[in-house]
Amino acid sequence: MLSGETRLARLLKGSLRIAYFYARVDNSTFRYRVHNMIETIEALWPEASASYFTHADSHLLDKVADMADVVVICRTEYNANVSRFANRIRRRKHVPIIFDVDDIVFDTRYAHLIMNTLGRPLDQEAEWVSWFGYIGRIGETLRLCDRAITTNAFLAERITAFAGIETAVVPNYMNEWQLDYSRQIWDAKQRARFKRDGYLHVGYFSGSPTHAKDFALTESALVNVLKRYPFVKVRMVGYLEPAGPLLSHQDRIDREPFHDYVNLQRLIGSTEINIAPLQDNTFTNCKSELKYFEAAITGTATIASPTFTFAKAIRHGDNGRIAAAHEWEKMICETIEEIEHRPEDHEAMAERGVMDAGHHFGWRNQIDAIRTALSIG
Repeated sequence: MLSGETRLARLLKGSLRIAYFYARVDNSTFRYRVHNMIETIEALWPEASASYFTHADSHLLDKVADMADVVVICRTEYNANVSRFANRIRRRKHVPIIFDVDDIVFDTRYAHLIMNTLGRPLDQEAEWVSWFGYIGRIGETLRLCDRAITTNAFLAERITAFAGIETAVVPNYMNEWQLDYSRQIWDAKQRARFKRDGYLHVGYFSGSPTHAKDFALTESALVNVLKRYPFVKVRMVGYLEPAGPLLSHQDRIDREPFHDYVNLQRLIGSTEINIAPLQDNTFTNCKSELKYFEAAITGTATIASPTFTFAKAIRHGDNGRIAAAHEWEKMICETIEEIEHRPEDHEAMAERGVMDAGHHFGWRNQIDAIRTALSIG
């Protein structure tokens, strides 16, 4: 990671200076909402420079506040450091502060829903204290800001209703490296004519164990699929462990630990069917479509729940499939039958997914939305 001083120097090199602030570097929100944005700005906005800063750069924040033309604070909890930073920026009345958030984790009215959806223990006082503190502090930072940026229109409406500010949409998307590497996977898959290792894999890619309730939507369907098709395996990647009736099929469950996003793309690309189940509520409808496009760009078909973003991104039967809660077994079986008996149809669907993901969620096609959201130039 570059030093704070080096990142400050990179911020100052352009005539339009865009500073991003995020609490700490991670492999999820930071990658999509900060790192990818900065890379795109640097590559496609010649007069602009962009850089990021974290709490670890507190000794540089006064300089950032004094020299940036726009500041984007991304999903950061309110504290004294954030307050000082915002107040310093406010001294320069023409510098906008924009909040970027990829979830509805700013409104405590949804705390109970969020906790229940994520399977948190509702009978433990410490959980309530933690979640209300986390959500409330993010909401307070949001209220400091002039405008907001988020991942989809459904979430944008909730932000505007909560904070009373204009909210723009810049979707999550793939950066240059992820796009190029994924297309290599797709090219190799085409050259091999979609050759398999003898099994057909239905994959669930989970970043954390908090998705247990989402995965539960598909468990009985997966058990029935395993009984019906002896050549099918379930691939579970991440922290989630198989439970219940699936345990009786452990010999046909491939377990993989959490992977960095490089190896994750490789695993997704070697999986024939990607499933993305979500419960249907306000919290899940705020989620982005990344589980679709990370798979589609490698030529892997996705079956997803009909949440707001999945229903907009996936054209059922054309570039993927949508499954209502009672339809998971039907949709998985339809896809398996297509792969087995109409491979040309499946490969055509995969190709449409690759083209769609590259167009709508590739980095080169996002700069106009970024410029509009930042309202510069």
